Amino acid sequence: ERPYQCNHCGKAYSSKKSLKRHMRIHTGERPYPCSECDKAFSSNMNLKRHMRIHTGERPYQCSECDKAFNQPDNLIRHERIHTGERPYQCSQCDKAFGHNSDLTKHMRTHTGERPYQCNQCGKAYSANKNLKRHMRIHNGEKPYQCSQCEKTFSWKKGMVHMKNHTGEKPYQCSQCDKNFLHKHHLINSYWGNTLSMQSM
Repeated sequence: ERPYQCNHCGKAYSSKKSLKRHMRIHTGERPYPCSECDKAFSSNMNLKRHMRIHTGERPYQCSECDKAFNQPDNLIRHERIHTGERPYQCSQCDKAFGHNSDLTKHMRTHTGERPYQCNQCGKAYSANKNLKRHMRIHNGEKPYQCSQCEKTFSWKKGMVHMKNHTGEKPYQCSQCDKNFLHKHHLINSYWGNTLSMQSM
């Protein structure tokens, strides 16, 4: 029996206490503040879960590797790496994912949705991480630094610069056997040699 009903959404509960806790969804009340930061929560249980961020407690241990997690949901998601389980299937193509969030992101390739918009120039992106990367153009942030010199880069791929120090040239032309640092230099060389041979 569930005699205590919410007058906002109709959900019913077996105790007055449970209804009171549920009502905070509608009122926005968060009576459980974190003592370490400015966050507050609607239930003591949610506060306890949050506190693990500050204490570093990770009680949910993976049985396959040494990783541990502060939330049970995170452990369940992680375990799919070991089992290969991909329960979230795309309805538009044959791709499947281990996490619902990955499926949501993937679906944007079909819908064209770009919900993350730059407030500086209006460019929009399908993933928040792409917007964050883009924002470095505006704020000048360059978090990637070369360990050999003082050069810094906005994007991780800029670290190909390191190969200038090591002398590594991983791209070899099949036409002339020359090696190149950048792939686009290889492509230019390949087509240059091909056109040269065709004109002979």
